[in-house]
Amino acid sequence: VLYVEIVRGTPLLVQILILFYVVANAFGMENRYFVGVLALSLFAGAYLAEMIRSGIDSIRGSQLESARAIGLTRGQTYRYVIFPQLVRQLVPPLTGQFASIIKDSSLLSIIAVSEFTLNAQEVNAFTYSTLESYLPLALGYLLLTLPISLLSRLLERRFHFAT
Repeated sequence: VLYVEIVRGTPLLVQILILFYVVANAFGMENRYFVGVLALSLFAGAYLAEMIRSGIDSIRGSQLESARAIGLTRGQTYRYVIFPQLVRQLVPPLTGQFASIIKDSSLLSIIAVSEFTLNAQEVNAFTYSTLESYLPLALGYLLLTLPISLLSRLLERRFHFAT
């Protein structure tokens, strides 16, 4: 709970800076890519944990009682009763979170991780053509997140059933 609240209560940019300049520096870690992936993983993990927790909590107790009444084991209850409902509820927020993480990776440019945003900033610094630097950046992120949105719609249709 403490981890989830701390991560969700602080900005990702601040987390990246603290993780790189304080924590990684204290351990002698200089690999910016590793620290960037770690920062994004910790950030996404907190949000995903909260999504899954709330998804499980949203399933009514009567569902569990019904499963117990027909003799399902705890594993069978999760497999046949809880998980199908959970997947249906979690597809939209999970795909949104994955798309958000792709876009949040742009914040890694602050610790000089060579990615889309840092490259666009470098082009802009050399050419002073802001629109020509950042328009392809926006299109690149759109091309990365569009398939996730399409996959989300397919999964929503596949797991749609009457409740």
